[in-house]
Amino acid sequence: MSVKSEKDIAVLRACGNKLAHVMTHVLSSINSGMSAQELDSIAEEEMKRTGGIPAFKGYAGDSSPFPAAICVSINDEIVHGIPTKEKIFSEGDIVSVDMGLVYGGLIADMAKSVIVGAGDAAAKKLLQATEQALMKGIEAIHGGGHVGDIGSAIEMHITPFKYGIIRELVGHGVGYSLHEDPQIPNFGKAGTGDRLEAGMVIAIEPMITENGEDIITHPDGWTISTKDGSRAAHFEHTVLVTEDGYEILTIE
Repeated sequence: MSVKSEKDIAVLRACGNKLAHVMTHVLSSINSGMSAQELDSIAEEEMKRTGGIPAFKGYAGDSSPFPAAICVSINDEIVHGIPTKEKIFSEGDIVSVDMGLVYGGLIADMAKSVIVGAGDAAAKKLLQATEQALMKGIEAIHGGGHVGDIGSAIEMHITPFKYGIIRELVGHGVGYSLHEDPQIPNFGKAGTGDRLEAGMVIAIEPMITENGEDIITHPDGWTISTKDGSRAAHFEHTVLVTEDGYEILTIE
């Protein structure tokens, strides 16, 4: 677990700001009939325009390197969806976009889910609850606190909805590399787990489904979906731990 220097924090603040700008630009570009590959091209071009480069492209996982600038996951796809030309957005789809930016040698990470067009009430409720859960988790952060505080806050918010919390995928430290310690589950017990220190930079990212918590990985080695086919939402911010609270870095 690393504590970032003031110089690094300043760079990460700029990186997060640029990434938030790219996210806004990308989400505003989504429309029915568009391919995920088109969206990926828009994202990569805008990242380069800000002076950064994609953190995900070429990232080596358990299989082959990730082939695109962003992850685009639709409906029952939770995370790590490859943005192919065959993946076409339709009215009512839940589209989750996850992206990372390398700027000044450091990395910020961010995700948001949106609905194509109007969408149904259940989809809107799922997205709202997931984004609220992200904020509840972030609000639990402060120097001297614990990782379990974050997971507990997220879990307590989601439980009344009877939604599924993905337990095999977690938040993480970020900055010098895309995934650093500590791991930050979206469930847990307050006062337990790794201690948070001021200067740590962490990515909080609840991944919530309408029903089940079991997951499957597609043959492409990357895309992860719900086993029961229920729809999922994913929201993420990169956050700086401060002595008395937090600072969200991925904001414009």
